[in-house]
Amino acid sequence: MDSIQVSGIRAYGYVGYLPEEKVLGQWFEVDLTLWIDLSAAGKSDEITDTLDYREAIAIVKEQITTAKFDLVEKLVSAIADKILSLEKVNQVRVQLSKPAAPIPDFSGRITLDITRSIA
Repeated sequence: MDSIQVSGIRAYGYVGYLPEEKVLGQWFEVDLTLWIDLSAAGKSDEITDTLDYREAIAIVKEQITTAKFDLVEKLVSAIADKILSLEKVNQVRVQLSKPAAPIPDFSGRITLDITRSIA
């Protein structure tokens, strides 16, 4: 199956278990893999035959900036569900990272990685 990868989508949001995450917020970064059939677009050279990935980027940013969830697991699932509602997407992989998780003496990043398909 063909795919489009979109990486480095950044947005500021207020999702998190800790009270300060809900008040102060934090940056989130998302990478997407979108599985779609690219054969028609490869022949026609028409954007209507493919996925306009600007839609997927807008969904990710909107979800991050407006979500009020306690868990990033809920956020990453909500992003996947919205992406799967796009007409041509058959499967999506969402990798959502917190590059500055509020954990004492920890300077790494936390990444959730899910793959969802249309049933």
